[in-house]
Amino acid sequence: MFGFLAGITYVAYMLVDIGIKRDPEVGVMAIMGSIAVKMIFCMAFVLIYSIKAKGIGLVFLLNFFSLYLLFTAFEIYCLLRNLRHQNLK
Repeated sequence: MFGFLAGITYVAYMLVDIGIKRDPEVGVMAIMGSIAVKMIFCMAFVLIYSIKAKGIGLVFLLNFFSLYLLFTAFEIYCLLRNLRHQNLK
C-alpha cells in the first residue's frame, strides 16, 4: 500500500514538475489533473483490494486514506515551493 502510493505520487510529481518547467501557465492545470488522476487510481486500488481481501473493513480504508492525504499534502507542498521559486524570478 505504501509502495503504491509512493510510486503514484512520484510519477504525478515528476509529470507536474515537467509541465511547470515547460509552461508555468499550463502548470496549474497539470497539478489539478495529476491530483485527479492520482485519486482515480487510488480509488481503483481500494476497490480492487477490497474485492480481493474480504473482511478488511473500515480499518483498511482509514489507513489507506490517511496515507493518501499525507502523500497529497507532501506533493502539494513540494509543488507550491517550486511555484514560489518561479514567482521570485
